[in-house]
Amino acid sequence: MIDLYYCATPNGLKMALFFAETGLQHRVIPVDISRGDQFKPEFLAISPNNKIPAMVDHDPAEGSEPVVLFESGAMLLYLAEKTGQLMPSDLHGRMEVLKWLFWQVGGLGPMAGQIGHFNVYAPERVPYAIERYTKETNRLYGVLDRRLADRPYIAGTDYTIADIAAYPWIVPHAGHGQDLNDFPNLQRWFEAVGARPATQRAYAGVERAYSRRREDISDDERDVLLGQTASSTAR
Repeated sequence: MIDLYYCATPNGLKMALFFAETGLQHRVIPVDISRGDQFKPEFLAISPNNKIPAMVDHDPAEGSEPVVLFESGAMLLYLAEKTGQLMPSDLHGRMEVLKWLFWQVGGLGPMAGQIGHFNVYAPERVPYAIERYTKETNRLYGVLDRRLADRPYIAGTDYTIADIAAYPWIVPHAGHGQDLNDFPNLQRWFEAVGARPATQRAYAGVERAYSRRREDISDDERDVLLGQTASSTAR
């Protein structure tokens, strides 16, 4: 059994997509990040970065002690290797997937997350930050659009964890200040992934990221989500 510590953020939804695609048995343990569940000692023992998702595999392939993981990219890679699914077996195919998986966790996710923050969560508008991150997210959308010009999926002909990693960060494109009509290849891919039955199952009933308004977020909630420091998390 795998325990998945989960909240329906873009990074959390990566894991929901993987489990929906593979049918791998797991148990979902909700983590309410707006109430500070991510700072509880029992969660920090699993995810010392106090972020979701995290997971514990109680039945690893080697029959060893449970495998404890945080960071969604590492989790996707582990599960793909564990199941032999959503990852090519040949060297070149595997490297294509890993390049784009790391591109997402190192670029698309952080930059899109920043524009989402400044567009929605920041208590006041900061024009320079909004312009900076809107432009950088636009650049990254363009990178992905060019990549998809001659292939159906990010790593080639097959749907892989590279697609699973990127898709949840394209779903809130309106909150990123992006119009998918400007990126026809990306839009075609986005619609194809969204039409997959597993994607529809994973997203059923999920509130879209950045769909809230700035004024709908309370000061207490903003403090829990965004006001933590090293000293406050230690307490």
